[in-house]
Amino acid sequence: MSEAGFPFRVAIPARYASTRLPGKPLRLLAGRPLLEHVYRRALSSGALEVVVATDDQRIREVAEGFGATVCMTSPEHLSGTDRLAEVAVRRGWPDDAIVVNLQGDEPQMPPDLIRRVAVELTGNPAAGIATVCARIHQPVEVFDPNVVKVVRDRAGFALYFSRAPIPWHREAFRAGGTGLTGLPAETTWFRHIGLYAYRVAVLRGYPHLTPAPGERAESLEQLRALWHGIRIQVTEATEAPPPGVDTEADLLRVAAEFADSDQQVERGQFR
Repeated sequence: MSEAGFPFRVAIPARYASTRLPGKPLRLLAGRPLLEHVYRRALSSGALEVVVATDDQRIREVAEGFGATVCMTSPEHLSGTDRLAEVAVRRGWPDDAIVVNLQGDEPQMPPDLIRRVAVELTGNPAAGIATVCARIHQPVEVFDPNVVKVVRDRAGFALYFSRAPIPWHREAFRAGGTGLTGLPAETTWFRHIGLYAYRVAVLRGYPHLTPAPGERAESLEQLRALWHGIRIQVTEATEAPPPGVDTEADLLRVAAEFADSDQQVERGQFR
């Protein structure tokens, strides 16, 4: 089957509560709710089905207003993965189906990347989950705990995810990164991008897995899968997508980028 015609589903978990940006999914961006932009990205990926997963009636009403299918889920979920597992059960998706978890604050996620992570998972039967990474070129990113790093094996499977600077270059990082102006050319660092594809059979069982010690320490849910032996295929993106929307400043940044893109289209210029 060609990549263009590959059947997969997209679920978009959306919560109203946000410490840094309350009501985030419904905040307006270029005249539309932020969530609608994410939904349109998912539709453009060629997904067989796109579902918004939420526990908030306000989000449900707005999402249904712009034509989205909504699945109401429990407010007790501690993670987006738990919420997706409930969606899979409620929608009756078969165990061999592929579902992509697209965060509701990613209005600039490339549709091609959404489709690609699903295709990569179906093409690798040894993997239960697939995700994405991008190369890091600046030392500041390697040492930033908000940038999650991933180390892969030779086949592209994740060995570990961490907020720490991994791999640790013993010589170059001897001073803890102080004074570094570049990264050693012989070593490659990868930033994890939080876009996941799951086999539904794995997704259904995920909420029943005990949290991993590393997951608690690093606050990285994907470490639970590795702890329990679920293999994660990590595909390198040729170009990292822009960051998601977490703050008011992020919202203003994306709005400015949308406006600039619209102006380029009007002038006949295309990126």
